[in-house]
Amino acid sequence: MPRPIIEPFRIKVVEPIHVTDGAQRALALEKAHYNLFGLAADEVMIDLLTDSGTGAMSAEQWAAMMRGDESYAGANSFFRLQEVTRALTGMPYIFPTHQGRAAERILCDALALKGQVVLSNGLFDTTRANIEAAGATGIDLAAADALVSRAPFAGDMDLAAFDKALQTHRGRVAMVVMTVTNNTVGGLPVSLRNMEEVAQRCREQKLFLVLDACRFAENAYRVFTDEPAIKKATLEATAQAFFSLADAFTMSAKKDAIVNIGGLLGVRDEALAERIRVELIRTEGFVTYGGLAGRDLDAMAQGLREVLNADYLAYRFAASSYLANGLSEAGWPVVLPAAAHAVYVDAGAALAHLPADHFPGQSLACALYLSGGIRSCEIGDLMFGAANGRRQLVRLALPRRVYTQSHVDYVAAVSRDVAAVKRHLPGLRVVSGPKSLRHFSAQLLPLAPFPRALIAA
Repeated sequence: MPRPIIEPFRIKVVEPIHVTDGAQRALALEKAHYNLFGLAADEVMIDLLTDSGTGAMSAEQWAAMMRGDESYAGANSFFRLQEVTRALTGMPYIFPTHQGRAAERILCDALALKGQVVLSNGLFDTTRANIEAAGATGIDLAAADALVSRAPFAGDMDLAAFDKALQTHRGRVAMVVMTVTNNTVGGLPVSLRNMEEVAQRCREQKLFLVLDACRFAENAYRVFTDEPAIKKATLEATAQAFFSLADAFTMSAKKDAIVNIGGLLGVRDEALAERIRVELIRTEGFVTYGGLAGRDLDAMAQGLREVLNADYLAYRFAASSYLANGLSEAGWPVVLPAAAHAVYVDAGAALAHLPADHFPGQSLACALYLSGGIRSCEIGDLMFGAANGRRQLVRLALPRRVYTQSHVDYVAAVSRDVAAVKRHLPGLRVVSGPKSLRHFSAQLLPLAPFPRALIAA
């Protein structure tokens, strides 16, 4: 029997978990209007809402923060971050921002997207919102069977669909966005071969190619282990190959830079960099701090050094695969192969009695919370609005270096209790919410009571 992959770190500081009972959770969920974003942190026992900014920083990152230079302009912290980021991405112009969505907004403003089309293998929520706010239309072109194919690189752009879209929208394509890993499609990775094919088409048609690089290291690890015909000599070189094909990148550093706040924007073109510089100063701060403290810049630089450690990445995938196995054994249909950052449950398939407009993903997310205090995230019609054929998913995102195997075992056990009553889970309706990004603040009501067995568990 093979030895298990252990967490490649020791725990030095602990944070208490407030243990709640079912009655307390029922009251908290009602007060939050059945929107898990509305829960207070101490009302949650296992928080799998997101992997964004929720990871634990290393001893070296905390040490780097003590070197933070808080100068308003020209801080040494910026130049340390710039050196690391340039070496990784090859982009000459690097801009820190307070988080990834700020980088997206600034890039969209600088490119003047109004009336244009953006093609992608999968735009996540804030990326799509910023594109639409700039007056453009985002079109996702992942393979139709991506979530069920179990292909090793099902996050790829569907090249046939891409070619057709390039013809249909000729003269109106403002940019192409490749998201690695593909968060709207089960967090599945993108092959380097597919990235090369997309880049070649963009060069031939002189289209601007952007890499959404939030989880670049996790994607590179999959290429390094599962695409041997094209992988580079090292894991770092494999990651660099993706950046080398793009004209620009955006990054929420709260993912694969393993920090609690921060983002990055990098471009090659000098004229574009100047437009970005003006917009960044107007909205984020001076170009050498971008809305962040110097200590945050140093923590980000150190995180970018650490994230390409093969032992750490092997552990990430082992943890998510372990959770995926536990959920599968409990009878839940999960997207495979499991992503590193999250496990996705196909709630639409599991709760077949609920139509998409009754939000089966949100129903399952509420049930997991009621039963065990687990907070997860719906990725379906509540998040993105009605879309023909969209699968209704629940994402259980694993914060980096936070939870241990016993926490994962607990999640699997709770999922078994929920599975026992899944045919009785009610749908929900939206009572109020904004048109854009409504899942963050929408208020909902269940169409029938949740099973009392969940509260008694």
